Amino acid sequence: MTGSEQSVDARVRNALDWLKRKGSKAGRDGMARYAIPSDRAFGVSMKDVQALAKALGRDHALALALWDTGFYEARALCAYVDEPARVTAAQMDRWCRDFDNWATCDTLCFALFDRTPHAWRKVAAWTKRKPEFERRAGLALLASLALHDKSANDARFVTLLPLVERIADDERNFVRKAASWALRAVGGRSAALNAQVIALARRLAASDDRTARATGKEVLRELAKPAVQKRLARSAKR
Repeated sequence: MTGSEQSVDARVRNALDWLKRKGSKAGRDGMARYAIPSDRAFGVSMKDVQALAKALGRDHALALALWDTGFYEARALCAYVDEPARVTAAQMDRWCRDFDNWATCDTLCFALFDRTPHAWRKVAAWTKRKPEFERRAGLALLASLALHDKSANDARFVTLLPLVERIADDERNFVRKAASWALRAVGGRSAALNAQVIALARRLAASDDRTARATGKEVLRELAKPAVQKRLARSAKR
């Protein structure tokens, strides 16, 4: 083992020891209430995970090693420890296949994957996948890009809307909720996108499919709110 590998190995052990000390049964029980598996978890709050990540600093090799431990909190750490520019497309695919709960999926998409150079391509690829959390990852990534990528033009989002519409009849809970999240996030970016998403939501709301219909109505309720419309109108004038 090289000195570099020893250093990463020691840092992983120290991080796991810290998480064990911070964890609790109450924390694990709380995770279970939110459908987060706790069999490989310490029961540490996200606030404490983020505090540890700040202390550890950015380190790509450390993130890879933390992920491979399989612990819930160690994988959450990766979102804040990994270096977005060094994350590879193959790594994103491998981690996506490992997703076994909505929280890990959303944390990685919201705090790391959407900052990588591969993010836009993965939205299209992952929404076409069948496994629940892999498909959710594509939708969560789209929502994250809508919320964080201020430089993206409307056209980039318009091209992805048909992907969401195509899977709006997926009745699995974590896919359905992510589809709604993605549409609401995109529709909240600009007046033009709001109009596009509202038109899509109206089609869904008129669907014969119960899941698509429920998602369409939920998105319409959010995006048609007067407060949302006023905010977008002000932005359009600037």
